Amino acid sequence: MNYLAHSYLSFSDGQIVGQFLEDFIPNRDRYSFPKDIQDGITMHRAVDTFTDSHPAIHEAKKVFAPLVRLYAGAFVDVSMDYFVANDLSLHSLAGWKEHSLRVYRVLNEHEKWLPENFKKMLVKMEEDDWLYNYREDWGIKFSIRNVLNKAKYLSPDIPVFEAFLANKTILQECYNNFFPDMLAHVQGINALLQIDNE
Repeated sequence: MNYLAHSYLSFSDGQIVGQFLEDFIPNRDRYSFPKDIQDGITMHRAVDTFTDSHPAIHEAKKVFAPLVRLYAGAFVDVSMDYFVANDLSLHSLAGWKEHSLRVYRVLNEHEKWLPENFKKMLVKMEEDDWLYNYREDWGIKFSIRNVLNKAKYLSPDIPVFEAFLANKTILQECYNNFFPDMLAHVQGINALLQIDNE
């Protein structure tokens, strides 16, 4: 799962912050944050673990594995944000826009907890409205290019976006078979976190 999905799979402002922070902080620092943000870090890890073990995600990786091998999971994560953003059973288009604006607001309100490299990325994310624009082909193309540029052992010319377009129907089916299970899973995780907070 990528940024949009992680933000959607959050049950509080603090969890949103924690879900975004998880990839930007060393593990030893996780307990230096308020409990609600710690819960978001825990939720992010639960989401990633569940995603990596789901059969539908294993199928989705087959789309990209011939091109990028072990990096297939990263491109599946990006691709899933496209289908989340276009899932009108979760939000209307107006609802997705409102969700995106809320996430940017929450992150900016918690700026004191954000590392500098994340703050720089957040400026670009908000300016170009990444979260809302994941629903567009060009938005996913931009994200795929970012992953390729950051990947140490991948050429930026690998036709990953073309594979996404050519296999969109297969990836949609994988999303349909996966995301309801994910929603049920995170609801269970959140219930446990709330019990722990009592």
